[in-house]
Amino acid sequence: MTPILVFGIIAGYFLLLMAISHFTSKKADNSTFFTANRNSPWFLVAFGMVGATLSGVTFISVPGEVGNSNWTYLQFVMGNMVGYAVIALVLIPVFYNLKLVSIYEYLQKRFGRNSYLTGSGFFLVSQTIGASFRLFLAALVLQMAFFDAFGIPFYVTVFVTIGLIWLYTFRGGIKTIVWTDTLQTSFLLIAVVISIYMIVAQLDLNISEVFKTVSKSENSEIFDWNWRSDRNFFKTFLAGVFITIAMNGLDQNVMQKNLTIKNTRDAQKNIFWFSLTFFFSTLLFLILGVLLYAYTLENNIALPEKTDGLYPMLALNHFGIAAGIVFLLGIIAAAFSSADSALTALTTSFCVDILDIQKGKLENQKKTRLLVHIGFTILMFCVIVIFNSFNDSSVVNSVFKVAGFTYGPLLGLFIFGLVSKVKVKDRWVPLVCIAAPVISVILDLYSTEWFFGYQFGFEILLVNAAITCLGLYLLKTPKKETEATPSEEVKEDVLV
Repeated sequence: MTPILVFGIIAGYFLLLMAISHFTSKKADNSTFFTANRNSPWFLVAFGMVGATLSGVTFISVPGEVGNSNWTYLQFVMGNMVGYAVIALVLIPVFYNLKLVSIYEYLQKRFGRNSYLTGSGFFLVSQTIGASFRLFLAALVLQMAFFDAFGIPFYVTVFVTIGLIWLYTFRGGIKTIVWTDTLQTSFLLIAVVISIYMIVAQLDLNISEVFKTVSKSENSEIFDWNWRSDRNFFKTFLAGVFITIAMNGLDQNVMQKNLTIKNTRDAQKNIFWFSLTFFFSTLLFLILGVLLYAYTLENNIALPEKTDGLYPMLALNHFGIAAGIVFLLGIIAAAFSSADSALTALTTSFCVDILDIQKGKLENQKKTRLLVHIGFTILMFCVIVIFNSFNDSSVVNSVFKVAGFTYGPLLGLFIFGLVSKVKVKDRWVPLVCIAAPVISVILDLYSTEWFFGYQFGFEILLVNAAITCLGLYLLKTPKKETEATPSEEVKEDVLV
């Protein structure tokens, strides 16, 4: 594709997003930005969440990762389904019962102010890193497809990409994102379907031959039963359950969209329908991965040094202009759908949790929100540029590995709060939540030496959360001081 064609695609797509932003941000205020006035249709949120959850990580990394770990990623996705059920049946009623704007307000009601700020702080760190990793992938593709042709450096590509996202989110916030995510999910799924079609056509396969090619490929092996492997089924499945709870149910980015829906029942329907759509969408990406490797083998194409580069390389250089266009639209949609909601969630959490913006004067609230939005835009830009300087592994593994350390304390805080009635010494909670990931990192580094060759995978999240729970238990206050806590009320509501 010519740089001018790429520029036209990007410009046209961005204008479409700006049009949506214009219509959804009319008469927008802070309530619109943070909660969309709690009036979003559940089915719209469900479909839009698919694109935000898949993101650029799935779009680029999952098909390429098939060459490294086959379909073992599906073990993780199976665990995701159980995790989404827990979110729908347990967490959604809790958050709706308490009428939260930021889900970390629960921690203040359950433990105290220090726990609240600690939970919000870990989310801010986790989301900044995770969203930056995802946007980094999209910036690499745009650099390859357009900016390299004009000798424009990578940091300019990142600046332009994140600047465009800021422009269409700074007014309407989450209300705009609910609608733009729907558009972006459509483009993302259309892109992968057309990519599969183009490969099948060039390999001259019929439907039965496609299924035969996929089923007989060594790359489509799903289960790994080796207990020492970091891809062992039980480890990966359980990690899928708890990472979903942590990275979706305890993540302001995802839950903020759910909290824009009118009531608990509709929010639960949203989660269940979204999870089914997500599962089959991931399956499409894994099928695409097998076909990509079959295509390179058939045409004697040299594989790129990094698996993340396989899909972009083939789509932009071998599948033809039409496939290149839909791929570019797909990666832009994937990047924008994850980064825009992340930017809004970071702004919401910082304004509500750290600055307590509701207590300020109305005229100052909007200005504060705007400044925070700008601040996180700049921060994400810096993180992406830094990450580009030392990235040396598959991004799909990097994101979840980082999440294992940063979401562990969050998972531990919420589990301990929901399943126990124990009150803790709130002032020491930050120390426990810092110590838990530090200990987890040490265990991860020396696991093969200390545990007879055992390697931690995604399940390091569970270890991290368990250490946090143990630390919280050690901080318990004397029983005579324990009073009824919000968690008791919450559990009653969930049972009802």
